[in-house]
Amino acid sequence: MIIEELVKRGILTEEKEKRLKREMEEFGKKEEEVILENKILSEDELFSLKSEILKIPLKRFDPKEISPETLKEIPEETADFYKLFPISKRGKTLEVGMVYPEDLDAKEAINFLARQKNLEIKISLITLSNFKRAIAEYRAKREEIERALEELEREMRVERRPAISEIERIAEEAPITKAVASILRYGVEGESSDIHIEPLKERTRVRYRFLGRLYTSLFLSSKLHPAIVSRIKILSGLRIDETRIPQDGRFSIEFWGRKIDFRVSTFPTSMGEKVAIRILDPKVGLKKFEELGLSGRSFEVLKKAIKKPYGMILVTGPTGSGKTTTLYAILQKLNQEEVNIVTLEDPVEYLIEGINQSQIRPEIGYTFATGLRHVLRQDPDIIMVGEIRDKETAELAIHAALTGHLVLSTLHTNNAIGVIPRLIDLGISPFLIPYSLSVALAQRLVRRLCEKCKREVIPKKEVKDLILAEIEKLPEEEKKKLKIQKEFKIFEPVGCDECHRTGFSGRVGIFEVLEMTRNLEEIILKEPSEAKIFEEARRQGMLTLRQDGILKVLQGITTIEEVLRETA
Repeated sequence: MIIEELVKRGILTEEKEKRLKREMEEFGKKEEEVILENKILSEDELFSLKSEILKIPLKRFDPKEISPETLKEIPEETADFYKLFPISKRGKTLEVGMVYPEDLDAKEAINFLARQKNLEIKISLITLSNFKRAIAEYRAKREEIERALEELEREMRVERRPAISEIERIAEEAPITKAVASILRYGVEGESSDIHIEPLKERTRVRYRFLGRLYTSLFLSSKLHPAIVSRIKILSGLRIDETRIPQDGRFSIEFWGRKIDFRVSTFPTSMGEKVAIRILDPKVGLKKFEELGLSGRSFEVLKKAIKKPYGMILVTGPTGSGKTTTLYAILQKLNQEEVNIVTLEDPVEYLIEGINQSQIRPEIGYTFATGLRHVLRQDPDIIMVGEIRDKETAELAIHAALTGHLVLSTLHTNNAIGVIPRLIDLGISPFLIPYSLSVALAQRLVRRLCEKCKREVIPKKEVKDLILAEIEKLPEEEKKKLKIQKEFKIFEPVGCDECHRTGFSGRVGIFEVLEMTRNLEEIILKEPSEAKIFEEARRQGMLTLRQDGILKVLQGITTIEEVLRETA
């Protein structure tokens, strides 16, 4: 079928056709295998051609996105034998990805399953490598975790509710320690930022957050939930007999020669205790200053500000926008033997050699404000305060910046121009702000396109119009630098083995950076409204979050959908 088509298209000679068919007969190979082995086409080219011939859409999927319920619809042995995989289920329609949809036996197997389960089947074509990766990932996860959990279930097959002492005993035994270790390792291997272990009505759900999104990975028996939670509590040094109030803790495990920290938070729900685990992997979470995504004017303004011996740099944005990553990147840049850096954090996320890091404890009266008073007695050059939440902390941070210290902190506002009104709302006198604040920086995180598989496309009319409208609003300096053609292209995700078929690889920041200037000083003293501050920001040449995002779209770093989602 495919070989004949390649001959028709002049890609193969008739002599080569005969040789390939002889190879298929002698070794019992499929035509796809001989085409790939002889490097006649790449896998993507081969399956795109096959899709065209069969008139079946080619589907690229990420196994992480497939729910455990969907996986259960087709037995693993059937999936492996016929090279097919359940991709999604909506109502009574099951989408099945097939490497060989033309195979009559495979079709019959699928039709049998459909009749048995009263399902409608939607067929998609999938590549061989996509299938192999999906089945391997599913099998490895299922075999390792379920084997440990089956052993554990046998031990816990009791009608009564187990006593705390019994749960503690089981939590320390091999099956549960293996199961929890596997759950943690899959989070680290998959470069997830968080693991959620959640009690539902009849089972426990495990979800992983990858590139900002949560994916359900597996379901466990609800009988196992107390032992799993207890094992995590034991690792974290928390009380296993206290289930009525939230608890926080942390622990470390060495994986592949590097130390990974896990920050644990338990939370009582009506179904039992929920556990959220933040994975603090220095390889993923610690970035160099140059890797943040700052460029052009934004990069230069911030670089100039961190070279000053005093002043305040405030980073703003919602939870999960990468503020702490930015602060740590700046701290690493400033971390020299001749300076004393002291931090106040809630909590300390990554331990950096050479920096004095302290975790606040509000429950015993050790707050950001009280900590700042003591920090100033530690002869610091640079101070990092995790967050400015109240007037007292704001006043102390301003005082520190005015008295010869470089102060780094975060604030919750929607954008950079909102920092000044927010400080005034907290009770800071406007005349103090120009002399203390150096830079206000707002940021968001967007997914970065995979360099291996991203594809250039012509944007749709509405997307093109939106991009051109934003370019029109750019500062004149940026417009001069930007040489955009009338008919321009952008990039879209495709998906490959390198990026786990997501089309994305890591995340990058989009930024807006407001610098303190004489003009801005006058505005703060006379009329510190957001409208006036925005006028000055435009005069400075500040890019808005959306404009910075649009430039990254044109550079092929991210997609327009990512930028619109984060700057809506």
